[in-house]
Amino acid sequence: MKLTFLGATDTVTGSKYLLSSHNLNVLIDCGLYQGVKRLRERNWQPLPVDVASIDAVILTHAHIDHSGYLPALMKQGFNGPIYCSAGTQELCKILLPDAGYLQEEDARFALKHKFSKHHPPKALYTEQDARQVLTQIKSVAQHQFIHLTDHKNKPLKFMLTPVGHILGACAVHIDDGHKRLVFSGDIGRYNDAIMPQPEAIERADVMVVESTYGDKLHEDLDPKQLLGQIICDTLSRGGSVLIPAFAVGRAQLMLYYIKQLALAGAIPKVPVYLNSPMAISATDLYKKSNRQLKLTSQDCHEIDAMTTYVRTQEESVALNEKTFPSIIISASGMASGGRVVHHLKSLLPDHRNSIVFAGYQATGTRGQAIVAGAATTKIHGQEIPVKAQIHNVEGLSAHSDYSETIRWLSNLNEIPQQVYVTHGEETASDTMRKHLRDKFNCSVRVPELGETVKI
Repeated sequence: MKLTFLGATDTVTGSKYLLSSHNLNVLIDCGLYQGVKRLRERNWQPLPVDVASIDAVILTHAHIDHSGYLPALMKQGFNGPIYCSAGTQELCKILLPDAGYLQEEDARFALKHKFSKHHPPKALYTEQDARQVLTQIKSVAQHQFIHLTDHKNKPLKFMLTPVGHILGACAVHIDDGHKRLVFSGDIGRYNDAIMPQPEAIERADVMVVESTYGDKLHEDLDPKQLLGQIICDTLSRGGSVLIPAFAVGRAQLMLYYIKQLALAGAIPKVPVYLNSPMAISATDLYKKSNRQLKLTSQDCHEIDAMTTYVRTQEESVALNEKTFPSIIISASGMASGGRVVHHLKSLLPDHRNSIVFAGYQATGTRGQAIVAGAATTKIHGQEIPVKAQIHNVEGLSAHSDYSETIRWLSNLNEIPQQVYVTHGEETASDTMRKHLRDKFNCSVRVPELGETVKI
């Protein structure tokens, strides 16, 4: 087997790995680059491989940095199957059309304000492109190997096993009859309130491991208690709480925690709004799939009873004009776009309000700059003063820290011959490399973009 790293090197986005074996080319993950401009521009560059030669794609999970390039791949000529778990397939039905819609919105905005290099500005792909690629997605059962080739002397098969993180997220095991290569995808937390913990894996000769928090330990604090304190302090000042949350995973966790706090009388009675069509759709799917999670039917009913779902643009505008204290959960999680930007524009200048970031903030995003202490942030061409209280509760993250990743890997029956560390900023990946080397005394490397290695 040969493995080429086509993304997620020195960054937490753009996950793509090309595996070549037995005249088959399989792409593991197919994500968009997000964050700073130099990374986003990579989305417009054709893949350095013949797309028509790719036989199949296997997804670890549905987050856009792992699945969002699929429509662009299809436009370049890929027409093969896309394999994933049932949960990932259902989430892709929500996330990919939304990503296409946002691409079109960006193009329309660029045309209106005349700042694009292209005339007219182009979308990387459209909502219709995204809906078309959905027809290629095929869900497969977990815990059983699926054959990619029927050749008896040259078997190539893959298996999915759950790793927490979000609904449907899985590690991908690929076996050629001689060696087993495992891609971790994004590893979840062991104490997540609504997601089951990552499932142990027993064998891996070679591994590709994420390192989003490879240089960090999550705070040893109760995130629900901390969130409750922030809410109480903010409401006592007469302010509102805005939570920029990833539409899949974090938005649902925030609703769960707020519901628990409210029912326990730990926070005052206050209106709670979920203002993100995609997050609302994902919440509906989480409720429908609650038996795969830690959510009971009663939990789902109580969340619905507490929450006002803001579905239309008109309702969103009206919400932004309200002045009474409230809790607003809105996407995007890094405050890089979507409805949350309008709420930031309104709430940031008032010291009574609080902004609670609930997940990883990639370099170059508005969320990262605000968390780092920026005095102002540019929104819709205006410099908005940052006077609200800013909180970054890393304990709310859906990603394992380095100790949890080591805990997950410690279940292996044998130490892998080789580990490749990806999907992290440069410092995080290199720190994770050192942690794994010291813990397991095996060969660990951080690969470079475009590098090909033999398995």
